[in-house]
Amino acid sequence: MLHYSHMKLRTIDEHIVHFFRKISIPTARIALFVVFFWFGILKLIGLSPASGLVHALFDQTIHFMPFNTFYILFSLLECVIGILCLIPGAERILMPLLLFHMGTTFLPLFFLRDVVWQAPFVPTLEGQYIIKNLVIIAAAIGLVSHLHPLKKN
Repeated sequence: MLHYSHMKLRTIDEHIVHFFRKISIPTARIALFVVFFWFGILKLIGLSPASGLVHALFDQTIHFMPFNTFYILFSLLECVIGILCLIPGAERILMPLLLFHMGTTFLPLFFLRDVVWQAPFVPTLEGQYIIKNLVIIAAAIGLVSHLHPLKKN
């Protein structure tokens, strides 16, 4: 009896693991698309709750273009990243754009410390919003990890 239940448990486990392995990439693609495209569109139409944070960071760092121009370009970048997440084979274009974007989103942790930290190692809600981007980076790495290396010429 014990042997049979162990075998049955192992079979169930194999089915569960296989199921999640099968859906992991499509799920990551859709989740990344939703986050990037949705947040990009919210910025584009002027409804993003992050606009104040973006503007404050802009004032601290970028001085070579008007904020409105930057904000539209940043919004469009997020939308493009979202769309690229849905396209198998676009990961080599997606990843540099995503890492660039993520790099900019981490800047408030250093430039706007009073906004993102309540105390050392105690983030505000804005700080938590930024730090959770580590999960986005992990999901994107998961997508890229399933690529086949380019063939040598």
